[in-house]
Amino acid sequence: MAVTIRKQRGRKRPNPLGKSRYVDYLNLPLLQHFINEEGKILPRRLTGVSAVQQRRIAKAIKYARHLALLPFVGYDLK
Repeated sequence: MAVTIRKQRGRKRPNPLGKSRYVDYLNLPLLQHFINEEGKILPRRLTGVSAVQQRRIAKAIKYARHLALLPFVGYDLK
């Protein structure tokens, strides 16, 4: 009897935050990796972080927006 081995689809990306438990709202270069050109927060399936880290990233981005460190939109809509 032959055993079939399934290949993994896609590739496993390393977690951008590693084992970090704290996401600083003042670390703007890190936070900008998690927003697109329009200023939207990227989903976990694109960034490769865990659910807990995604919630911490979203909270840090929203806090940085509130303090005017990050823009709410990426460009001026006309």
